[in-house]
Amino acid sequence: MTTVEFFFDYSSPWTYLAFDRIEEFCEKNGAELIWKPFLVGGVFNKVNPSVYQRRENPVPPKDNYYRKDMNDWARYQGITLIKPSVFPVNSVKALRGAFVAIEEGKISEYSRGCFSAYWTDDKDISQEDVLQRIAEAAGMDGEAFMAKIAEEPIKRKLFETTDEIIAREGFGSPTFFIDKDDMYFGNDRLELMQAAIDGK
Repeated sequence: MTTVEFFFDYSSPWTYLAFDRIEEFCEKNGAELIWKPFLVGGVFNKVNPSVYQRRENPVPPKDNYYRKDMNDWARYQGITLIKPSVFPVNSVKALRGAFVAIEEGKISEYSRGCFSAYWTDDKDISQEDVLQRIAEAAGMDGEAFMAKIAEEPIKRKLFETTDEIIAREGFGSPTFFIDKDDMYFGNDRLELMQAAIDGK
């Protein structure tokens, strides 16, 4: 069976766009979807600091097109994307929560909750009360969820996946790997991923 690893961080709008399509993509191809939450800021710090440089010294024409491109994709996919009042957001606790959701079999529901809360409803997903409500809406016990994300094993998992994607030469979110070694970056790479699977 083909495997598709999905490395993601809720703080990225492009990852929301990818998330919206990846489950259907894997189902269509009979592929196993492996969820890999990671801290994209940790990756930027180590291997892609140019992201911060671009934020400090923006190029207006490029930024204008960046926003247009994002809005075009959102409209194409029927997603409402806003500019959150808190940006960038500290997604550490939300990403720890993703590991709990994986264990509980609720990762799809939880991820949709995190993405839509932040990118559509302007909720600050760094806040514990917001995360607890998302977890409960996804079908998890909110109090147990909050206790779990504070546990050391869950914290370690986030460090491990962040180190893993760096070791595998990833540099941002979303990143995909087909069958472990064929890497793709960006929400707009699913068509190329389809071609790769078709050519196997």
